[in-house]
Amino acid sequence: MSTVTDALVLKVSDVGESDRIVTLLSADLGVVRAFANRAKKINSKLNAGTQTFCYGEFSLYTGKDSYIIDGVTPKEVFFGLRDDIAKLALGQYFCSLAAELIPEGEPAPDSLRVILNSLSFLVSDRRSPEFLKGVTEMKLLALAGFAPDLAACGSCGENPAGDVDFDIAGGKFYCKKHGKGGFSVTPGVLTAMRHVIANPIERIYSFKLSPADEAVFSEAAENYALRHTGRNHKALEFYKTVK
Repeated sequence: MSTVTDALVLKVSDVGESDRIVTLLSADLGVVRAFANRAKKINSKLNAGTQTFCYGEFSLYTGKDSYIIDGVTPKEVFFGLRDDIAKLALGQYFCSLAAELIPEGEPAPDSLRVILNSLSFLVSDRRSPEFLKGVTEMKLLALAGFAPDLAACGSCGENPAGDVDFDIAGGKFYCKKHGKGGFSVTPGVLTAMRHVIANPIERIYSFKLSPADEAVFSEAAENYALRHTGRNHKALEFYKTVK
């Protein structure tokens, strides 16, 4: 059986001298792994389209044990990421997080749009890397069913005017009166988190934070992502050393 789907290459693993195993984020199939025969050969029709960050139209057919890539037409390759080591590392982290959160075999058009939009903003410098990291982490988690409950204080049900404590493990926030020593966030950061979770993808980048609040927003989203995925990401650790 064959299928054609738009997909982004999240990860590439070399097999032998000339083949590749490619992890794709597909609008129709979610995260899938596919074999690319002789894709490492310079003259292969699959060479350019089976490299990390390549977004394109993939023709797949079902082999005995996995999908096999029959053809690919690249649409975007995000060359600009390769000109900046910090951007490259952050882009790889986005891909790693998507591979961790998105189920195999389930359509994931919204998650694909988030990654593509974030990579595009990252290349263009229209948003800061820390802003994009926080937005991407929080929205991918929400789409995967891990959205925190940020409607009101988890104890008194009020919406305080000042800073609040974000309970990373419980996915709630508490006013300072009822705080449990969680991660302290400003009203601006709390509003940003709510905005990203509640809004459609075309609007999740349409807000601004001060540099200080961007840093807190990014750290809060990162801690929440690490807590609820249960793993660290090598690309994230590398990004922190080069940003």
